Amino acid sequence: MSTLSEAYTDTPLHLQHIIPLDFESVQTVPDSHSWPQINDSRSAVHSDEELSIPVIDLMAPDIVELVGEACRTWGMFQVTGHGVPSSLLEDVEAEVRRLFELPAGQKVKALRSPNGATGYGAARITPFFSKNMWHEGFTIMGSSVDHARELWPHDYIRFCDAMDDYQKKMKALSHQLWLLILKSLDIAEQQINWASSLYDSDGALQLNSYPCCPDPNRAIGLAPHTDTLILTILHQSDSNGLQIFRDGVGWVSVSPLAGALVVNAGDLLHIMSNAQFSTAYHRVVVNEARHRLSIAYFYGPPADSLVVPVCEMEFPLYRSLTVKEYISIKAKHLDKALSLIRL
Repeated sequence: MSTLSEAYTDTPLHLQHIIPLDFESVQTVPDSHSWPQINDSRSAVHSDEELSIPVIDLMAPDIVELVGEACRTWGMFQVTGHGVPSSLLEDVEAEVRRLFELPAGQKVKALRSPNGATGYGAARITPFFSKNMWHEGFTIMGSSVDHARELWPHDYIRFCDAMDDYQKKMKALSHQLWLLILKSLDIAEQQINWASSLYDSDGALQLNSYPCCPDPNRAIGLAPHTDTLILTILHQSDSNGLQIFRDGVGWVSVSPLAGALVVNAGDLLHIMSNAQFSTAYHRVVVNEARHRLSIAYFYGPPADSLVVPVCEMEFPLYRSLTVKEYISIKAKHLDKALSLIRL
C-alpha cells in the first residue's frame, strides 16, 4: 500500500524552493519576497461579523445539517465542543514555537530532501510563484523522531510525544467530522460505512511559522491556494492572518476563536461530493508585531485509494482517479488541477 509521503517522490523540488529565508537576519523585505500586488482591488478584506465563517458546536442536535450547510456555502467553519484538551493545544503550540525559535543553521539540519515530504522547509507551493513567501514549515507524516533527533539530539522526546498525541486526537476528530459530512450528503448507511472504512489514513501534520515582517504590505505568508486532501483541521495561535476568498465579496478574515479549531474542505472532498461542497480558497497574511504559528492536520485516504463520488448522480463532474494520481497532478499544476480532471 502506498503511503502519503511516497506520493510526493515523483515531483521533486529544487533546493532553492525548499530552504526558507533566515528571517532573523533581514531588516527589510528583500526583493525575492516582495509581492507588489497584495493590496489590489481583488484583495479587499472584510471582517464584518455577517461575513464570518460559521462557528459550529459538535454537540449541537442539528450538527449534521450545520456541517453540511457550512461545507456547501463556505467550505470552511470553526468547530467547538471537539473534545481536544486545551492543555494539549498549548503543549503542541509551545513545542512548535520551540522548533521555529531555533537558529536557522540548526533548523536546516532537518531540511526536507528534494524528493521528500517531511522535515523543515518552505511551502510546497513555492515553485508556482515568482516571489517567495514569508513562511517556514515543518511537515510530519507518521513519526517525527528522525528529524527531531537532528534538531535536539538530547531533548527530542517531548516534541515527539506532543506531536504523536496531537496526531491521534486529530485523526479521531477528522474521522468524526468525515462521518458527519457523509451523513449530510443523504446517502445510504451502507455507502457511509464503505466510505468511512475506505478513507482512513494517518494523514499529515504541517507546522507553520509566519515571522514578524518589517513591511507586511509587501509580503505574504502563504499565497492563495486550496488544500489537496479531504479536509484540514487547523489550530492557529492568537493572531490574525488566515483569510478565505468569498465569491462576490473578496477576502474574509478568519479570526482565532479561543478553544475553536478551523476546519476546511479540500479538493478531494469537492470531487467526492461532485462539487456539492466548496474547496476553500485561502491565504495567510503577515503582520509586523506578532509571530504567527499554526498547526494543520491534513486528513485523506491512503495514497492508492480510488477517489470516486460517494453519492449517486447521473452526471459526474470529475473522472475517478487515485489519491496519488491527484497529488501528482496538483504538484505539477496547482490551481489548474481540478479543471484537468473535469469531464
